[in-house]
Amino acid sequence: MLSAFLLAGCSTGATTEGTTPGSQNSAPGTTEEEVAPAEPLDLTGEWKQTNSKSEDSYQAATISGDVIEINWVNEADSGTAIYWVGTYDAPTEDVTEYTWESANDTSKTENALLASSDPTKTFTFKDGVLSYELTAMGVTMTVEMSKQ
Repeated sequence: MLSAFLLAGCSTGATTEGTTPGSQNSAPGTTEEEVAPAEPLDLTGEWKQTNSKSEDSYQAATISGDVIEINWVNEADSGTAIYWVGTYDAPTEDVTEYTWESANDTSKTENALLASSDPTKTFTFKDGVLSYELTAMGVTMTVEMSKQ
C-alpha cells in the first residue's frame, strides 16, 4: 500500500498550489534558471572629489583596467600632479559596497613631488561614494569622490 501511495505522488498529473497543469509562472520559453545573472559592480571611469574645500583645487581619479590613478587638480593654473597610481581589483559580483587594497606603483610615483609614499592604500565604495584616506603635511582626511 505504501508503494502505491508513493507512485501516486509521482504521477505527472500532480499540480502544485497556484498552478494548473500546463501553466507557467514566467514568460513562455523562460525559466528562473535562464534569467541572466546581474553584472558585477563597475567602478571604471572618471571620479571627482566632492569634499574639497576649494572649487578649483581637488583630486580626480581614473579607474581603467586594473589601475587606479589619482591626480591633484588645480584648475586655476590648469595643472595636475600625480598623487597615486596603483592596482585596482574589480568586483566579481553585483554588490553595493566594495573595498580593495591597492598596491602603489612606485615606478610611476617615486619621483612625483606630491605623490603618496604609502606602499598600499585602502579604497572603499559605498552609497555611490569612492573614499580613501589621504595624509599631507601632517593632516589626515578622508577623500570622497563621485563618478562623473
